[in-house]
Amino acid sequence: MVYKRISLQIVWAAYVVFLVFMSSHSSHAAPDQSIAEERPKVGLVLSGGGARGIAHLGVIRVLEENRVPIDYITGTSMGSIIGGLYASGMSVAEIEETVNRIDWDGVFNDRTPRKDRSYRRKRDDDFALIKSKPGIDGLTLKLPQGLVQGQNISLLLAELTLPVATIKDFDQLSIPFRAVASDIVTGEPVVLGSGLLGQAIRASMSVPAAMAPVEIEGQLLVDGGISINLPMTVAREMGADVLIVVDISTPLFDREELDSTLEITIQLTGLLTQRGTQAQRRTLTPNDILIVPELGDITSGDFDRGQEAITVGDKAATENIAILRGLALSDVAYAMHVAARVKPSKDLPVIDFIRLDNQSRLSDDVLRARLTSRPGQRMDLDVVEADIRRIYGMELFQNVVWELVEENGLTGLVLHAKERPWGPNYLQFGLDIEGNFEGDNQFNLSLGYLGTAMNKLGGEWRALLRLGEEPGILAEVYQPLDAHSRYFVNPSIEVERDNVNLFEDGDVLAAFRVKRSGIVLAAGREFGTWGEFRLGWRRFTGENEVRVGDPALPTTDFDTGQGFVRFSVDELDSLYFPRSGLFGNFEWRFSRESLGDGANYEQFLFNGFGARSWGRHTLIGGLRYLTTPEDDAPIESLFRAGGFLRLSGFQRNELSGQHYAQVVGVYQRRLFDFNLMPTYAGVSVEIGNVWQDQDDITFDDTITAGSIYVGFDTFVGPIYFAYGLAEGGNSSFYSFLGTIF
Repeated sequence: MVYKRISLQIVWAAYVVFLVFMSSHSSHAAPDQSIAEERPKVGLVLSGGGARGIAHLGVIRVLEENRVPIDYITGTSMGSIIGGLYASGMSVAEIEETVNRIDWDGVFNDRTPRKDRSYRRKRDDDFALIKSKPGIDGLTLKLPQGLVQGQNISLLLAELTLPVATIKDFDQLSIPFRAVASDIVTGEPVVLGSGLLGQAIRASMSVPAAMAPVEIEGQLLVDGGISINLPMTVAREMGADVLIVVDISTPLFDREELDSTLEITIQLTGLLTQRGTQAQRRTLTPNDILIVPELGDITSGDFDRGQEAITVGDKAATENIAILRGLALSDVAYAMHVAARVKPSKDLPVIDFIRLDNQSRLSDDVLRARLTSRPGQRMDLDVVEADIRRIYGMELFQNVVWELVEENGLTGLVLHAKERPWGPNYLQFGLDIEGNFEGDNQFNLSLGYLGTAMNKLGGEWRALLRLGEEPGILAEVYQPLDAHSRYFVNPSIEVERDNVNLFEDGDVLAAFRVKRSGIVLAAGREFGTWGEFRLGWRRFTGENEVRVGDPALPTTDFDTGQGFVRFSVDELDSLYFPRSGLFGNFEWRFSRESLGDGANYEQFLFNGFGARSWGRHTLIGGLRYLTTPEDDAPIESLFRAGGFLRLSGFQRNELSGQHYAQVVGVYQRRLFDFNLMPTYAGVSVEIGNVWQDQDDITFDDTITAGSIYVGFDTFVGPIYFAYGLAEGGNSSFYSFLGTIF
């Protein structure tokens, strides 16, 4: 029976091929072909509606199963995604698998994964600055054109439309297609029938304010839903005689449902699309078929309910099956109809040349240095996207995307890198708040200015003012010395005010205000995005002023002249709530009178930890060892401990000394999947101490401490609430905004 069934399939396939061959080589059309030519041309119209639009797949599947031909497709927003991919030659099953596997939260989030950020940009996290930063031009603030710039969705659409990347006329796709966008300047609809298919889809789905507009031929284009959400007239203009119209628009709220700002805002958006939709639906003719899937409470953002939406679309189409079958072809005619569609090759092309479209202040050499793709090799999409991530990780560009072009019989890869229109200069804000619910609170407010792309090699300068309990000023220049940004110089001017407390049995013996100001001259080498080596010289002058303690204690002046060598590694996915990666740095400090210091002494500092996760669970382990070999560091150079995760249970900086060692283990669990503010709970175990003399360092003299905490990764920074407990009866509650690892 198996052989018989296979034989019948072979005969049937040969018969279809024969009919197609005869239809293209004979002036006498076969009967079924004549019928196909005489039949009305069918246009499929797919509306926008966010995740609700996944229901379109269920409708298309029913059309295929019942041999209903599709001659033209028009789509808006999500309708353009489903329609464009189907028109490109993807099957319903392939599109279904794609929409189900896509990480939609990641697609609609432009934030560069930390592992892909340049090492320089990773160091921004050290300043406890808010992640978002507006641009500034003179005294004018400049904001992005959308909350999302579309980097990830553009790369995804380019990947999905790769087989038709060189087809610039959408009439040459497997099914002629049109995407509908809107000109944000005029509000008029813009019908896209040529260019890059992925870019056209991206323009059609760019919800104003939520996503940045797409510029095509001088027009700023946004979501087509604000002009024509149900593009029926576009399908007729393409040549359709009869329309199959699928409307999955989000319904308007009833009066009693309009009880919050969110519902009012959604209603306003719905009114924009519904008026145009109703106007289009009034053009329905008796021959057209309208399908309105009953999607109930599935909203435009419910991408995790895609399979449910497909089922609803299938059901809605099936309910109209009697009418749809009036358009159905015979088995042979439908097979010929499908066979006549262009079948794009999925073989990746050999890249003959690579070209940069560098729309920035940086030298082409800087971008080219980050490319590993080479001409003469078959295109490797993973390599191309890795190249793009390295460029985008510099955080200087609004978008970095690729395009395939054919010129003079050669295939080329063009990388388009568009500089951020709200850059290259930015304002930055930060908060650092810590308290222990016992009146010991610290508050620092930071205001920063970051100027990037100062020159073709990507030089930058930063000015940072910190106000509060520990005020300070930082002004620095960072200048790469080569196109690869491997070697750099980094001079800075710093003014600091720190507090150093001396405790005994939990009581403050003395509190010093350490004031210092001076310069740091540093140079080094970066190792890709993961590490850095630097060496330099610090020259400070300052004083130790007694704030609390014996009034007889004198205020002392000091000079610091210190050389240093540091090696750092940072592959963490987050410095706030790490789930994977390693972090570590080792520094050797050598103070010498010959370098301007008041004394000769050395210090060695090591700090490292790593994180590993499975599901919602994360284990974090860390080691800190800071030592002064000769026990001869002055008070301004003592190491400090105490506070959350630094021997929890003690007050902040309660412990100080020449040596500090600590081992910490943390178990952390993500509590919810709310991506706007990820929430975590954790528990830590810490063992360590601070010693004044090296001879006192013994395991028997260590302190066991621990904490429990809840943390929130907010847009202003990480916020923690914790309770710490250490042996000896030391305990403290903490509230903390800022970095802890």
